[in-house]
Formats: sequence, structure tokens, C-alpha cells
Amino acid sequence: MAKGKLTDLQFRNLKAGDKERLVSDGGGLYVRIRAKGIGGGVSFRFRSFVGGKQQWITLKASTLAEARKECDVLRERAWDGVDLQLEKKLERERQKQKQLEERAELKRQQAELARELAHQQSLITVRNLFERWTATDLQNRKDGGKEIRRMFEKDVLPVIGHLAVANIRKGHITEITDALLLRGVNRMAKLILSLVRQMFRFAVDRDIIEFDPTASIRKAKIGGKSVERDRVLSEDEIRELCRKLPDANMIPSTECAIWLMLSTCCRVGELSKARWEHVDFAAKTWLVPDEHSKNGKPHTVYLSDFALRQFERLSAYRESDAWLFLDRTKTTHVCDKSISKQINDRQTDRVRSNKSQHKDALRLSGGKWTPHDLRRTGATLMGNLGVLPDVIEKCLNHTEQNKMKRVYQRQELKMEQAEAWQKLGERLELLTRAEADNVIVASFGKVNAL
Repeated sequence: MAKGKLTDLQFRNLKAGDKERLVSDGGGLYVRIRAKGIGGGVSFRFRSFVGGKQQWITLKASTLAEARKECDVLRERAWDGVDLQLEKKLERERQKQKQLEERAELKRQQAELARELAHQQSLITVRNLFERWTATDLQNRKDGGKEIRRMFEKDVLPVIGHLAVANIRKGHITEITDALLLRGVNRMAKLILSLVRQMFRFAVDRDIIEFDPTASIRKAKIGGKSVERDRVLSEDEIRELCRKLPDANMIPSTECAIWLMLSTCCRVGELSKARWEHVDFAAKTWLVPDEHSKNGKPHTVYLSDFALRQFERLSAYRESDAWLFLDRTKTTHVCDKSISKQINDRQTDRVRSNKSQHKDALRLSGGKWTPHDLRRTGATLMGNLGVLPDVIEKCLNHTEQNKMKRVYQRQELKMEQAEAWQKLGERLELLTRAEADNVIVASFGKVNAL
């Protein structure tokens, strides 16, 4: 170990060797040079004596100048008899204690925040959450979330609407879906689960709750695995439907709706919202405006003679200048669920006190059917009559799934669509005329020729 202060040149020339070594800078300050094998770095240490016992203190300095200043301070304290190692140990303990106190304070604050959050969450009920979700996420839907609100008001909110969102568990959700399954509405149970899941994920995204209570519920376990519906009425069943309709005690406008859904391949929701201003008897067209179509695009239906007569039947007994199908209040259009319900009620196994004599009036030989099955049946008949698939897709107002075709092939095929609907109408004319002896007995109080 060299004696006396190191010059800058001497300090810069200090090199790591095979072993660690200490080089004195005088006054108890040493430069520590680590061996090559462990990096060869440089640090500084101060040596003092307390009670005749040698003590080494590692300095915080990173340069020689800083080390000399730090050493001067320590040297004076050592001369005053301060045990530097004990002082350093006590400082470490003070720092450790300070960290423990800071951590304890942080935990206390976190616990207080958690209690406050839990209190705030306990004030947010499922109904509160539903209203916020509706206002935020559902307002941009075509109906403004009206149909979802109807479902929640009927099957969800009466069960859990009053409960705090933070207290909802898996069992609360399955209580709702189990009640739907007992009613035999399996598809509705799956739909309700999907919507409730959307609502609770909305809550998770906004830190209203930490976990989605529906996360562990498998949709496939609710009502079994979903099966793609492929029900198509055969031509014999169309004849059978023609025979059964007059005695099914249907609302007259619903009879027309059934034949219109079959002859135009429209959706029940599109038909239920139809307005007279969109029906052009001279041009034989019916416009489904963009706000009523599923894909948000306007759709023109070219009416066959068969379909046109159904509109004429409705027109002869119209009760409104606006809507083709009025609800009970006579102020707005009928709900599409109403048309579906009338059809379903006449195919049910359950006996209703005021409708028991008609409960099986429309069940066909192939089993139960729905309004959407009529749309599928109409499209299938078109295919059987030689209509090209691309034309059928246009008649159905489907969005082209192939992006390249959707972007570059923009032809409307209006003439081909008109021919397709006419072919379908002629086929339905033949099927129903043969069965009904060229007439359909209308419940309006008169006989209308097909």
C-alpha cells in the first residue's frame, strides 16, 4: 500500500490485478481495486480505530475528489470518538424502520381506500349499472336498447335489480337462466346470459367491480349446445298451412304477415315496422328503409302478384295512415314479438285458458316453425326454382361476406331480383290455390281471391 496522496495520474493508472488490493491515499482513505475476475471496479474505504480496534467503512463516493471530502467528515467524527460502524449500523436500522413504517402507512391507506370503494360499490345496484350501461353502450343501437330493456325488465331486474353489483355471484345469474330454462325458452336463456355478461364486463372495464360474476358460466351449459336452425317448410306443409290458417283464430293482419314473410323473404322485425309511405302499389315495390334493415342498408322488395295482394288486403282495412301493423294502442307499430307470439301460441304444448282450443292450430306435420323459418323457406324455394345464389342473397339483403366481392362487385341485380320474387310468388300461388280452391277465407269478413 502506497503512502501519501495519490496524484491524478497515479489514480488513473491504477489497474486491476489477479487479486483485490487497497491503495492508500493517506489520512485513512484507501482506494479498493477489485480483482479482474470480479470486474476490476474501483471503490473507496475509510479506516479508523475505536478503542484500539480497527474499523473499515465503505464510502458512498464514486470519484476520488468526493471520497476525500467524505473521508474528511468521517475523520473528524472518529477523532471525536464516534464509533462509525455502530453509527452506520444504527442508520441502517433507522432506514429499515422508516421503510417499515412507510409500508404500514401505505397498507393502511390502501385498506381505507378499499373500504371506501366497497362502500361506494355497495351503493351501486344492478339497476343503477343497467341504466348506466344502457345510456353508454346501448343508445347507439337501432332501437336505442328498447328490446334489451324489455327483456331485462321482465327477466333480470326483478330478480337482481335491487342487489349491489359488488355482491352479485354466479348463483344469482344461474337463478335467472334456470327460470328461463324452466319456461322452455332455451335460446332466450342464452341471449340473456350473453347480455348480462356484456353488462358486467362493462362494469369491470370501469372499475365498478373487479371480477365478472358470469366469467365462469359456460354458455354451452345453459340450455345445451346451440344448434343452428335449418327448419324449412316443405311444399306439402305450405299447403297444410293454407288449410289451417282460416281456423287458427289469427288476427287478420297476422295472416297477411305470414304470407308476406314467405313471399318476400323479409324479416319479421322489418315487416312489423312497415309504413304505408314505403309501399308503392303502382310500382309494385316495398321499401325497407335503412333504419329498419338489419345491415343498415335500404332494401327494395319487388312485389309479386301474390305479395301485392296481401298488401291490398291490409290496405282495404287499414286503421292508420302510417303503420301497416298497429299495436293495441293504435298509436305505433306492433312489436315483432307480438307476431311471433301469435304464431308460437298456436303451436304450443302448454294449455292457456283462453286459447286452449287453438293451441295446436298451426303446428305442421314437420313440427314447430317460426317467422324466420318462413324467410328461409322462401329463399329455399327460390333456389329450387333455379334462382342463382347471388340473386337470392340480394333478395335477402345479406351483406356480402367476401370483402373483395363486397368492395368491387357492386351490381344490384334489380331485374334478377324482381324475377326471383315473381317466380316465388307464382309458386306460392299454385300451392295455395290448389289447396284453398283459389281462395283464402279472410277473417276481415269477406273472401279474397288469391
